[in-house]
Amino acid sequence: MTTATMTAAAPSDTAGIAGERLKSFIERIERLEEEKKALSEDIREVYAEAKAVGFEPKIMRKMISLRKMELEKRREENELLELYMAAVGMAE
Repeated sequence: MTTATMTAAAPSDTAGIAGERLKSFIERIERLEEEKKALSEDIREVYAEAKAVGFEPKIMRKMISLRKMELEKRREENELLELYMAAVGMAE
């Protein structure tokens, strides 16, 4: 069987790999990647809308990042940031 014939044929068990199942996983991942791309575009649009009315997207991204963190982790990060800033002479 030539390579061209193999690629044209329907996937099947080859060397212990269930071709149809593998193809199903690949197709699901591809659909999810398309959805992820669409969601990313939607998020960019929301940031653009916020910027258009005067909000700063960079700060909004930081806030979202902080909201995802547990309170204790956020406190620890802030303390380290203050310590490092003081060490290089950036203390307020």
